[in-house]
Amino acid sequence: MIDAYIRPVIDPVLNAQGRVLARLGVRADAVTLAGLGLGLLAAATIGLGAPGWALLPLLLSRLADGLDGAVARASRTSDFGGYLDIVSDFLFYGAIPMGFVWLDPAGNGAAGAFLLCSFYFNGASFLGYAILAEKHAMKTDARGVKSLYFTGGLLEGFETIAFFVILCLWPDWFAPLAWGFGALCFVTGASRILLARRVFEGVKGE
Repeated sequence: MIDAYIRPVIDPVLNAQGRVLARLGVRADAVTLAGLGLGLLAAATIGLGAPGWALLPLLLSRLADGLDGAVARASRTSDFGGYLDIVSDFLFYGAIPMGFVWLDPAGNGAAGAFLLCSFYFNGASFLGYAILAEKHAMKTDARGVKSLYFTGGLLEGFETIAFFVILCLWPDWFAPLAWGFGALCFVTGASRILLARRVFEGVKGE
């Protein structure tokens, strides 16, 4: 929901840093994989009982997620780069809740399963819409220049990262927060389905 408003603020900074990294010979795919590695390290740190310490690799991971696209735009973009980025993002988004389930399987298991199910549904609605948008040559840069068509929603990247930060700061509240955030993810996915019906129903496929 907030992503479209903060992109004009953060994109110039990221693009400037991306140009510096590109001149140094850093490849966008390497930045993507570094970000994924940091995200998985954050999940492991949570699972090992230190969610507060997970904040640093978590936030650095998301910085890398913003920088990889900036590096690509400053050097060479590729369809594979965009593919690798979205796959890495989805793995990261699933790994952090998994870390909290590992931290306390008995207390967090049910809420974590519900949260991951909501992520699965929300992600499917996002990717399905992106496929149809590509098929009909739809374009948008409201959430930055992306390889995929990014639809808006109640919960987007900013809200999810803020949620993860809150979980790391107050891990004892994981279960109620996960139930609430998961419910909002289901609302987001359902609203995207309604949007797809309005946009694509009656549109003849090729």
